[in-house]
Amino acid sequence: MAYKLIDLFAGAGGLSLGFTDRRFGGGFRSVLAMDLDPAAVKTYCANFGDHGVCADIEEWLASDRPIPKADVVIGGPPCQGFSLLNKRRQGDARRQLWQPYMDFVERAEAQAFVIENVAELRSSPEYEEIVRRAKDMGFEVVSGVLLAADYGAPQTRRRAVIIGYRADARSVPQFPPSQTHAAPQLGSKLPSWRTVREAIADLPVPIGTEIRDLPGPLDLHFGRTPTAVSLRRYRAVPPGGNRFDLQRNAPEITPPCWIKKTSGGTDLFGRLWWDRPSVTIRTEFFKPEKGRYLHPEQHRPITHREAARLMGFPDDFEFVGSKVEVARQIGNAVPPPLAGAVALTVKAFLDATKKRHAA
Repeated sequence: MAYKLIDLFAGAGGLSLGFTDRRFGGGFRSVLAMDLDPAAVKTYCANFGDHGVCADIEEWLASDRPIPKADVVIGGPPCQGFSLLNKRRQGDARRQLWQPYMDFVERAEAQAFVIENVAELRSSPEYEEIVRRAKDMGFEVVSGVLLAADYGAPQTRRRAVIIGYRADARSVPQFPPSQTHAAPQLGSKLPSWRTVREAIADLPVPIGTEIRDLPGPLDLHFGRTPTAVSLRRYRAVPPGGNRFDLQRNAPEITPPCWIKKTSGGTDLFGRLWWDRPSVTIRTEFFKPEKGRYLHPEQHRPITHREAARLMGFPDDFEFVGSKVEVARQIGNAVPPPLAGAVALTVKAFLDATKKRHAA
């Protein structure tokens, strides 16, 4: 029988997919998912059932709406308050959303919880507060920063993962989860990190500029309508190149702010490499000026389908919403292969705990 799962701040459901789909981890059944993004909730319901709700977690806790019992609560309280991309994060209320998350864990009577967030959470003062609160609730904690590429996602995304487990469980989750892939230069016997080539090379040249009512992968495999200047800029960037190559090859069409900034930003206006994992896919991956999001050889940014594959989503996962809404869902998601590795760790812990209690 599958363990019951609640997913808070669920987004499109990348974390849930890893926990419920046996292609990644499996062994769990989602009974409630919550997010404030209406389009993301529609995506969640399209893939997991109609138990996804668009609601504020604090309002839900303050009301008399039911909280189902669950074996595990998972989720990623919004990370902008911790992220290094947010330089003015002092006093950001989003830093504190782990508190109602923990209230939910308590009221669901969960045996375990999982919090995932940006890598900076692991070294933040809030991490120590989370650990203290967990111990007050009768949980022990294991945690670390995991690299998505180590678990089969073709992306070098780093995420902090916290697993809380009941102190009286007489079992401890294995942490970090066992790697399934390794950097090729390490000489490991494990398969090498999955590359951009493995993830997207089979896709045809994109057609059109809108989401289409077609089965994956072509539904999200559309392009943009670049200006003549943008096309010239794309062509000026060689394989593996970036904005500095643009400046050398076509200074007359390089933005003045980039010319003035002579250091940093080596991924801006960069091309992905075929034979490496992708850089971190963020919510504006369709804008090359935001990062290394140019196709390895075609003169265009990556498509929504390519971004979804680089996150590790299968083509049969259905995204709902506008182009911008879907891009936000993809960029904010947890790579399902990484989520699956965490799910297997939590399931093994719950299985061992059940077995020992039954003995």
